Amino acid sequence: MADYLTLSHVDAGYGPTTVLNDVSLTVGEGEIVALLGANAAGKTTTMKTIFGIVRARKGQITFAGKNIEKAPTSSIVNAGLALVPEARRIFARMSVYENLQMGAYSRPNRADLSGDLDRVYNLFPRLKERTSQVAGTLSGGEQQMLAMGRALMARPKMICMDEPSMGLSPLLVQTVFDTIQEIRKQGVTVFVVEQNAFMALNIADRGYVLQQGRIVLSDTAKNLLTNDLVRRAYLGG
Repeated sequence: MADYLTLSHVDAGYGPTTVLNDVSLTVGEGEIVALLGANAAGKTTTMKTIFGIVRARKGQITFAGKNIEKAPTSSIVNAGLALVPEARRIFARMSVYENLQMGAYSRPNRADLSGDLDRVYNLFPRLKERTSQVAGTLSGGEQQMLAMGRALMARPKMICMDEPSMGLSPLLVQTVFDTIQEIRKQGVTVFVVEQNAFMALNIADRGYVLQQGRIVLSDTAKNLLTNDLVRRAYLGG
């Protein structure tokens, strides 16, 4: 399996503070890979560094064989990476339909938007029912669906999700992770940053554990589920 996204010995941070230290990880084409860690471990900084929102101070980031650590965020998105940010970040005053249209804004070829809308509405029937509703009035679960749908409207090769289960009820968390599996079946590679280790590892192929800005474990998801450190720190075992 070819590596699709690669971080090699990446340092990153804010001002004088270094948050990521020598982070190396890979996501293979067609995989679901989970990055686990507690609050303030550096998970969101990892996402921001991949997308050029925070610049890598050292190291290399490649996507689909091309270096992206110095590329503008718009170029990274146009290359086929899409982000579902932490806390959704939907356009609260726009309708569901307008939010989904914004997802396709950066696409060089905007043909067949109706086909992409159908794909999103098939994944999230609730969004179709609320297509003209103001997005800020949706429930938390519906807003998460909208954030995922908006990312898919860019026709990404790979989708990165930052804490998709945050603030959701257990039933909606299950729905979100079921949908992530369905997105992979449709040919989209998935990298998910998540505190809910049990749910993430149950759908992932592989995982990494980030502590204080460093990768301290990497293994198959199955092995991480039975790892003593993971069980004690993240699974209540």
